[in-house]
Amino acid sequence: MSNKVLAGRYELFERIGEGGMSVVYKAKDKLLNRFVAIKILKPQFINDHKFIDSFRRESQAAASMSHPNIVNIYDVGREGNIHYIVMELIEGRTLSDYIKEQGSMSYPKVIALSKQIAAALAFAHKNHIIHRDVKPHNVMITPNGTAKITDFGIAKAVNAATIVDNTDGIIGSVHYFSPEQARGGYVDEKSDIYSLGIVMYEMLTGRVPFDGDNPVNIALMHINGEMVPPSRMVAGVPPALEHIIMKCTDKYPVNRFASAEELIEALNNLEFVGSMVGDSVLMGGRGQGHREPIAETDYDDGDEDYDEYEDERGRKKGKKKAPMTKKKKIILISSIAGGVIILLLILGFAFGILGGGKEIKAPGFENMTVEEAELYLAQNDIDLKIKVDKKVVSEEVEKGKIVSQDPAAGETIKEGGTIRVNISKGLGDGAVPDLTGKMENEASATLEASGFKMGSTTEKASEEPKGTIIDQDPKPGTEAAKGKKVNIVISDGSKAKASVPFLVGKNIGDAQAALSNAGLTMGSVSYDYSTTYAEGEVMWQQYEANAQLEKGTSVRVKVSRGAKPTEAPTSSESD
Repeated sequence: MSNKVLAGRYELFERIGEGGMSVVYKAKDKLLNRFVAIKILKPQFINDHKFIDSFRRESQAAASMSHPNIVNIYDVGREGNIHYIVMELIEGRTLSDYIKEQGSMSYPKVIALSKQIAAALAFAHKNHIIHRDVKPHNVMITPNGTAKITDFGIAKAVNAATIVDNTDGIIGSVHYFSPEQARGGYVDEKSDIYSLGIVMYEMLTGRVPFDGDNPVNIALMHINGEMVPPSRMVAGVPPALEHIIMKCTDKYPVNRFASAEELIEALNNLEFVGSMVGDSVLMGGRGQGHREPIAETDYDDGDEDYDEYEDERGRKKGKKKAPMTKKKKIILISSIAGGVIILLLILGFAFGILGGGKEIKAPGFENMTVEEAELYLAQNDIDLKIKVDKKVVSEEVEKGKIVSQDPAAGETIKEGGTIRVNISKGLGDGAVPDLTGKMENEASATLEASGFKMGSTTEKASEEPKGTIIDQDPKPGTEAAKGKKVNIVISDGSKAKASVPFLVGKNIGDAQAALSNAGLTMGSVSYDYSTTYAEGEVMWQQYEANAQLEKGTSVRVKVSRGAKPTEAPTSSESD
């Protein structure tokens, strides 16, 4: 397709990238005299309405967002069977290529890039857009180190139904998507935070935490697998940074950062502490050093040691011992090992003589209260004690009752011994999720995923669209018992503003439908010739996209007549 000109304006030069459903070309915008990137839908998908909708969704999701860490969308269009998006051309490489070439990155670099990606996601989330496919392949790194997120092809507005349905299938890339995406469940901002946590892990270690023979196995690892901490993979990982990554990638959304802004704040705090106290303190005295895999055994400090003595003033001094010979080492180790064995034999003998009591089988106390368990022991004249170990969250066992015990029921225990038990605290407490800005059906799914229930619903006059949640009780972030009902207040829409849709490039019928859906009307329509826009496509709109207007306001547009016809030359008659 090289050297082809689209819309009489964009001259294609060379292919610079390719994705699952599109090809990206470097091109020149002859009208504005600048280089751009043009993403073109692959021919095999031009008759697939699902892919075309996804392609359009990308342009609509990203066109309204202008942010230094998001690739800008300049134009969208169609020429014949060619569907295309005109984007900012990034002179750089993808983060995936960067990781492939560099391997594991230094932790300051990981923090810097993570903050930029999180900033882009925070901006998208404020615009009610969930990316749903955050991965290194969708992050461009410019020569000056700026990270820019691209490919909003499967992004979705959060005020729409984001539960993955039979038409969408499981959304996202298997190595990076969240457990809720793997289950085909409800997806929100915290799914993007999980994916970013996986990207941070890969930047830090040079590899993804979960990998396998097929996508299904990898998806199951996201749902059930335990992630190996980054510090076990490479040396020099600050514990605080590891904690941030593990929090981002928690299996349960409620345990992750509440927002991308909260993640940025944690990274900023880590950066600030590092600048104040230095690497050695930040990393627990380990130092960053050479980033090699950490062995499972402890490090040897060497053969040399120091004798300590006091000088004439009572001050402690030291002098280096002579290096320990191999023979001395063997004698020392043998002596220590022999002493330990003798000690264990003595303790074992003492326990056998003094431990007293015969062995009995431990009764089962699951689903009893401690009082009921103690009463059972007394009634059956069993000489055992009950001690509460800890309280644990449990969905199966009622609050206040025994969840588990040690030793377990049927295992042997000495008479007079103690059975340690864990007590259920029910579903436990958790932070109430933020429902403001969501629709009622979406809020119900959010609450259910977080372990809470929907309470009462009341309406109130507001500028927000009808049905949008404008207040809640308890407030977002409040610690409350799981299962608690959350009451909401929704807008009645009486003071709502209408957001102007992006009309340029749409045909006049689609533009009118978009205005109607937004609560606006089509104003006067003028026509003019254009070599950029096809006949019948909107080439100008009265108000910019996302401008807030009173509902019912009319919006004037200008529509293309197509290219101006050339006039046939007139022949002159000879005298």
